[in-house]
Amino acid sequence: MAKLEAVNLSKRFGGLVAVDQLSLVVEPGTVVGIIGPNGSGKSTVFNLIMGVIAPDSGSVHYDGRRIDRLKLHRIARLGIGRTFQEVKIFRDLSVWENLAIAAIGRELSGWEDRGRTWLGEMGLMHLAEEPADSLSVGQQRLLEIAMNLLVEPNLLLLDEPLAGVHPVVRNRIGSVIRSQRDAGRTFLLIEHDMRFVMEICDRLVVLQQGRMIAAGTPEAVRRDETVIRALLGGTAVA
Repeated sequence: MAKLEAVNLSKRFGGLVAVDQLSLVVEPGTVVGIIGPNGSGKSTVFNLIMGVIAPDSGSVHYDGRRIDRLKLHRIARLGIGRTFQEVKIFRDLSVWENLAIAAIGRELSGWEDRGRTWLGEMGLMHLAEEPADSLSVGQQRLLEIAMNLLVEPNLLLLDEPLAGVHPVVRNRIGSVIRSQRDAGRTFLLIEHDMRFVMEICDRLVVLQQGRMIAAGTPEAVRRDETVIRALLGGTAVA
């Protein structure tokens, strides 16, 4: 059974078609990337999956259960997490207090050891008592990911996790995604760094003007003539 499935998903904003009859499948324990130019509908797809907005037509299914009619908090409690293009953390609180807020939101108990483990994995343990606002952009992204992973989601949606980060942070994020994928966790990823998505994703979905123009393995997408003409300026990704 698919971990996540969208069926003929569509969304309009006035006269703009943001997502047009999109169908996609995310298998358990895989990393699926959604790529495409700005304005192609990628973040709208995330908002539809998470219940931030309702589709005009089509449906979203998680572990075989239809979820597009559920409220955001109920979808999150099913085991779906999300990060954002603009990092969403509690900047006036310490790094540790941010983890505590994430745990309280899911009514977790006995999370502290796991919290220390995740701060160690993210290279943030020495900053546990520092205000989150004092962290670099990359460190804030690592904290946001740690807050999500602390509550052990089965599916994590990552919206441009590499935006504005140092190569060291890029490598750490990649390492965490790989290790968690190998442990059975599932990821849906939006990212503009083509080298990163080609390296880390099991499958890619390519959007243009709200429509899926290609889908398949990174190697297949890399050589797809439609993708090359539409998105890559006539040159295949190296």
